[in-house]
Amino acid sequence: MKTINFFLDFISPFAYLAFEELPKTLAGLSYAVRYKPVFFGGLLQHNGQMGPAELQHKREWTYRHTQWLAQSKGIPFAMPAMHPFNPLPLLRLAVATDRLGEPNRYVCETIFRHVWIGGADAADVARTAALSDSLQAARPLYMDAPAAKELLTQHTQDAIAAGVFGVPSYAVDDRVFWGLDALPMLRAYLENDPSLDAAQWQALADVPYGIARRKTP
Repeated sequence: MKTINFFLDFISPFAYLAFEELPKTLAGLSYAVRYKPVFFGGLLQHNGQMGPAELQHKREWTYRHTQWLAQSKGIPFAMPAMHPFNPLPLLRLAVATDRLGEPNRYVCETIFRHVWIGGADAADVARTAALSDSLQAARPLYMDAPAAKELLTQHTQDAIAAGVFGVPSYAVDDRVFWGLDALPMLRAYLENDPSLDAAQWQALADVPYGIARRKTP
């Protein structure tokens, strides 16, 4: 049985949709999932990238696209009152529900729906406190804030080391699959699709550059 490391940040609508779709896409297969909250902003900074919400037209497209995808898949969805927002309190809350910093599916579902259902302010302090209380009742919080902060940082560093550059990402063996639309490809790998064997996988990584865009000083 394969283990999937699911790297996520609650700020990402694509991560929410992928979280909801993963059980349907992988139905009938034997697998385990470890949910790994990471700070998407840290991944972007490490790779020198701008986030989709930092580019006006990409931001607008992302919101329109994810809303349409949610409707087409029958997934409840509403943009939060403000986006992007600071996801760190929610990420640290998720990490704090498990001694290893790996929240279970219930915890992730509760936090994702806190953000993506209802259209409220995902970063509202009172709402976050109420969310923490509800998770405390269902699953005790194991860590103080500094410990949760350290584990979140470690998850983010582990993701970078694995080659993760965005969320959602799913790491299995030495493979990283990125995005909602990669879920069928992930299933194919778990079913031993020969087109995803080691030789072909590596061959595509070795394609030489023809030209590289020069960075502006």
